[in-house]
Amino acid sequence: MTNTCVIIGASHAAAQLVVSLRSEGWKDQIVVISEELDIFYHRPPLSKAYLSGEKNKTQIAIRPREAFDKLGIEFVLGVRAEKINRKDKTITLNNGEVIHYDKLALCTGARARMLQLPGVELEGVCYLRSAHDAESIQRQVKPGGRAVIVGGGYIGLETAASLRALGMKVTVLEAANRVLERVTCPQMSEFFARVHREEGVDIHTNVQVSGFIGQQHVEGVVCADGTDYQADLVVVGVGIIPNAEIAKDCGIAVDNGIVTDEFARTNDPDIVACGDVANHPNRLYQRRLRLESVPNACDQARSAAASVCGTDKVYDTLPWFWSDQYDIKLQIVGLNHGYDATIVRGDVTGRSFVVFYFNNGVLIAADCVNRVKEFMVAKQLVAKKAELNLALFADETVEIKSLLTA
Repeated sequence: MTNTCVIIGASHAAAQLVVSLRSEGWKDQIVVISEELDIFYHRPPLSKAYLSGEKNKTQIAIRPREAFDKLGIEFVLGVRAEKINRKDKTITLNNGEVIHYDKLALCTGARARMLQLPGVELEGVCYLRSAHDAESIQRQVKPGGRAVIVGGGYIGLETAASLRALGMKVTVLEAANRVLERVTCPQMSEFFARVHREEGVDIHTNVQVSGFIGQQHVEGVVCADGTDYQADLVVVGVGIIPNAEIAKDCGIAVDNGIVTDEFARTNDPDIVACGDVANHPNRLYQRRLRLESVPNACDQARSAAASVCGTDKVYDTLPWFWSDQYDIKLQIVGLNHGYDATIVRGDVTGRSFVVFYFNNGVLIAADCVNRVKEFMVAKQLVAKKAELNLALFADETVEIKSLLTA
């Protein structure tokens, strides 16, 4: 008897999942359902190399389509999964088609958080979450044109850097006191604000956007204090929302994403979830996490594949992330939530340094700016919950690798 594993979503997690299912021994049918027509492409370049035109769609593919054809993967594209019937083990699509599953993987990812403001429906007000979104933005780029970025998080700053590279005049509007306030320390915020200003970006913080003006196409952004900024293009980057509604509607546990155990299993033994949508337990930080990163998606998908195939493979990987802006490669290891001290290694007035984050003397995270060696060492130190003399981290005469045995 042939079994069917259905995967909803064509994300990084899904791409890894189909490969891992085969390597774990799943020999039966695998069906991938996705609203997008493009499958399995790298999403981090969307705000960077893809938006700037340095890479094309073929270059951001995770693997060539032929590789998935060889694995015997079937695709149902351009349709949306609307309803899961757990009793009958069926999925109803928005075109009325019903697909049966024996095992189901939810790799539904997340969507851009939409603004509910006057004028948001105007042409030229864009979000950036898919290749289609990036292409829409590209079509509206014109050298010398005015772009306004709403949101000073990583997606906003990466987009600002790409649009500057394309010759646009860029303004970033951030509601918080500083850019990247939610995810990093003041030193890092000040660094990125300085770099963007050096590159010609106009940054304004403590700004509340109240609407957009224009006839059919956006012409400006209006703020609560009465200030307005002229705009030929607006890109909104104010966070994402996990696509967990389809799971909640069928009785799968949801709490800031789809709730899973350490094996990527949901409260239904035949349904797993992984990637941006999954809320999972983390032993290192002793709490549940929903991570938005490629490493998380891929590592968790390996555990999900094992669970589908009837074996246990714990997902307990140290979180890490990256961001590329101009000539800067930022590599982040760990989560800095709850830090009570920071140590800087290097010169924050330049473009190469590290900020180490500590809680009660224990290293919990590090932000590495153009410091690959420190990043690699920090991954091991954070995983070990290193508790060392803090002065050692700042002293560049101390070889960073020596801290591993200190």
